[in-house]
Amino acid sequence: MDRRLTLILGGARSGKSRQAEALASEHGGRVLYVATAEALDGEMANRIASHRERRPATWRTLEAPRRVGRAIAAGPGTAEVVLLDCVTLLANNVLGPEVESSSHGQAAAEALLMEEVDELLEVYRASRAWWLVVSNEVGMGLVPPNPLGRAYRDALGRANQRLARAADEVLFMIAGLPMRVKG
Repeated sequence: MDRRLTLILGGARSGKSRQAEALASEHGGRVLYVATAEALDGEMANRIASHRERRPATWRTLEAPRRVGRAIAAGPGTAEVVLLDCVTLLANNVLGPEVESSSHGQAAAEALLMEEVDELLEVYRASRAWWLVVSNEVGMGLVPPNPLGRAYRDALGRANQRLARAADEVLFMIAGLPMRVKG
């Protein structure tokens, strides 16, 4: 298969992950599932367990909350499909601690997220796999009432734009239904 990148965007519970999983299953090749979630509380642990139960046993899983591109590049073996779920949580993992601890705050945090995206795209370009990248579209709702929320929304929006520019295909999920935006 020729290398290609599919970005799957949508709101919460729009069917993004299930769409990515269905596309990976339809491909039928070796799948590397890259999970960025961390089980920091019971509810998140339950979500992670639900996602694990849905995945076929033949898929390899790589848990990488940060430095995802490096983790994929260093991972064992080759994959025909790389499913990254999701950029939204990767942004949370990178931005949250950085905004709170950095004297440079939002600008430094966003720079770190863009570095993550650039590393991902670099590893993607060096691969021969079909990449399915899942991310939330967070710019369609209310303006967050606090600086951290606005910084997160803005940074993730810019990361999604960078990924969409590089993508061969962009799908937007609404109520479990995919709409083709690009490709």
